This record gives sequence, C-alpha cells and structure tokens, in this order.
Amino acid sequence: MLLRSVPRAFAGLLVCLSVLLTGCSSGTSTATAPGHSTPGWAHGTPTVQASRLPAEARQTLALIDRGGPFPYARDGVVFGNFEGLLPRHGRGYYHEFTVRTPGSRDRGARRIVTGQSGEIYYTDDHYKSFRAVLR
Repeated sequence: MLLRSVPRAFAGLLVCLSVLLTGCSSGTSTATAPGHSTPGWAHGTPTVQASRLPAEARQTLALIDRGGPFPYARDGVVFGNFEGLLPRHGRGYYHEFTVRTPGSRDRGARRIVTGQSGEIYYTDDHYKSFRAVLR
C-alpha cells in the first residue's frame, strides 16, 4: 500500500517544485523586470509604467485618484469596450477619462480607461490599442 502512494507523492512534490521555480501563471503577478511586476489582469496586454506616460496622462491619473474635478463633461462615462480589446465584463465595468492632447481642438485620441477592480489602461489612438498601466 505504501509503495502505491510514493509515485503520487513524488509527482506532487515535482509539481510544487516546478511552481516554485517557474512561477504560477494563474497568480496575480508575473515578474517583467527587476523591481516591477505585472498584475494578473494585465497578462497578455502590452504594459507601460505610469511614470513613462505623457505628463497629461499622469495628470489625468492624479485626477482619477482624487475623484476629480474633471475638465471634460464626458470624463467618467461608461466605456463600452465595443472594440473587444479589453477583457470582457458587464456594461458599466469600465469608465473612460480624457487625456488632454496639446494642440488638439477637441478631446483628442488619448484616454485612460479604468476597471472596477483597479485596472488602468491607456490608449493614445482612440481605442485602437491599449497598454496596461503599471503603478
């Protein structure tokens, strides 16, 4: 009876060792560079450190952190994710905020989109592509 359980115990030990050595893909973060990690929600999405965003995007992030006031009437409206580039969630999960574009006569193409679980995405091409913002 003891001999039957040895292969199972050994297999379990190998799995645990493998996870410890390589990391667990279902975890909340994956190492990307020394001192930086990628949260699970950003997996598979290009990323950008918040400090590397344009100054106007960092200003918008600060406004979001403070809860406003926002300069554009449409700031904070529901983002529909109609392009399907962000993970699918129910309507109302995402909200969008304008990132001022110097020289633009309208709101421009730059936005920050936030998710209810703390996700932050940046687009500078009006929703054609997104980068997960890492803080």
